[in-house]
Amino acid sequence: MFIKRTTRRVGDKTYVNHLLVESVTTPQGPRHRTICSLGSLAPAPAEEWQGLARKLSAALGGQTTLVPDPAVDALAGRIRPARRRAHAGPAAGDDMVAIHADQVRVEDVREAGPVHVGHQLWRALTLDTILAAAGLSARARLLTELMTLNRLVSPASEHAMPDWIRRTALGDMLGTDFAPLADDALYRNLDRLHPQRAAIEQALAARERTLFNLDDTLYLYDLTSTYFEGQCAHNPQAQRGYSRDHRPDCKQVVVGLVLDREGFPKAHEVFDGNRQDRATLDAMLEALEQRTGRRGGATVVIDRGMAFAENLAQIRARDHHYLVAGRPAERQEHLEAFEDTTGWTEILRTPSPRNPGQKKTRVVIKRQVSGAEVHILCRSDGRLEKDRAIRDQHEQRFLRDLTKLQTRVARGRLRAPAKIHEALGRLKERYPRVARYYALAYDDATRAVTWTTQADLQTRAQHLDGAYLLRTDRQDLSDEEIWRLYMLLTRVEAAFRAMKSPLMERPIFHHLEHRVQTHIFLCVLAYHLLVTIEKRCLDQGVHTSWATLREQLSTHHVVTVVLPSTNGQILRIRKPSTPEAIHREIYGTLQIPSEVMKPVKTWAPA
Repeated sequence: MFIKRTTRRVGDKTYVNHLLVESVTTPQGPRHRTICSLGSLAPAPAEEWQGLARKLSAALGGQTTLVPDPAVDALAGRIRPARRRAHAGPAAGDDMVAIHADQVRVEDVREAGPVHVGHQLWRALTLDTILAAAGLSARARLLTELMTLNRLVSPASEHAMPDWIRRTALGDMLGTDFAPLADDALYRNLDRLHPQRAAIEQALAARERTLFNLDDTLYLYDLTSTYFEGQCAHNPQAQRGYSRDHRPDCKQVVVGLVLDREGFPKAHEVFDGNRQDRATLDAMLEALEQRTGRRGGATVVIDRGMAFAENLAQIRARDHHYLVAGRPAERQEHLEAFEDTTGWTEILRTPSPRNPGQKKTRVVIKRQVSGAEVHILCRSDGRLEKDRAIRDQHEQRFLRDLTKLQTRVARGRLRAPAKIHEALGRLKERYPRVARYYALAYDDATRAVTWTTQADLQTRAQHLDGAYLLRTDRQDLSDEEIWRLYMLLTRVEAAFRAMKSPLMERPIFHHLEHRVQTHIFLCVLAYHLLVTIEKRCLDQGVHTSWATLREQLSTHHVVTVVLPSTNGQILRIRKPSTPEAIHREIYGTLQIPSEVMKPVKTWAPA
């Protein structure tokens, strides 16, 4: 330390001031740092300044003298408060601090692991760039990421979403204070996002195709339904129809989804809740061509709900090939071939590594050519047991209800012949799978309901247990290739299960049509992240689900470590907890950094 004389002229008067300064090293070189002002120091002579500076330096360092110097003590007392204000904390890079160990605490613990994975994969898919190209502002892109990560990690309504965001480390990771965030902003973001859905989906499919080198020659198409809570009076698409969720009491919409061979979404559409499967195919193909830019040359795999001549014609009209499961009635045309025990080829269907408890399933197939089509006859041991169990269950219920009706009529509780025939008709309608195996009759003279078993029909049905038919115009494929391509359709079913269970697509609480469509779009965006996560795991030979990973990552947090120091200041360090071995393993598998955020240090008075 030393004393530096400065002058300042105001008008025709000159003011003299003396500063206590010290030399410090900075990235720009040595600099003088002012400790405090000593005033004019008059009448002290200049030759005593250096000695005074040494005494002040010793006093500020805590040293005492045998003979107290009141002048030095007074100056040191003036300097200490000023120096404390000037040094709110140690200089940058100074990690040496004395603390009160028994006062150390941890504050503001926030879950970081799952949202860190979601954020890193959001960046890997360049979704922020894709949203910007679609015309969304920085604020809208940020909210869209938050809403998508919510569906991926812990699905909640827009009303509950702000509280969830504040309970996570998203604010630390994105460098944004979400304390003032309200649900109104999220609802308005749904409105802004809605017109850009197709453009975003198209750009995202192109990005994934490049990133993962995806095959664009096979499309898997299927549908599901999603039900609402409430009447949805302002949504014309909300209708009652065939419910895959077993909720015929609720209005619903039908969601169509197209995946590629690896399970990545290519396109999706939302249809009226009462729309038949077969009536959606042409609109879906049109949307698919717009999203992918591909015109013809692909193979479209669909289920038997769209195995109608007009559907196959729609596929061929766009120069695509088709692979479809035949409707149950079409098996009758091949009954003799099914009953013939020769010419079958055996295939073992290996269970997924994610389900080691499953058993291998034996499937036998046989090829037949019918004009321009190839028909693959299939028998599955697993399906055989399922078909028999379903038929036995339906048959027991049918005979139970038929016996109840017989008793009502015999006891005179139902007398009108027209009413009795109506009841018989309702039973046939309720149990179509087994009612055709019985001839039902009512004799008005004896007032008796009777039935007889049509053994030939029942025997024929038993011969077809476990049997199904595949149809395709691809004559260049082997029997096994055709069967395995059709089995890929289960990936769409898995996608729907993921969207409905971990991503919580339903029930839907929105009542406006465009917000319902955007809600489903956010679920599809979240599924893009989910399938990317699982794809990277599979590429590394790791067979696990996102639900398992999410649970394992939930113990990786961001915390604030509070360190009360001995100099009367409090040091707060905002930093992530040290990743555990399982966290590091997951991050390595997903090829993302294990560092959630860089530590932030702040000092404050005690």
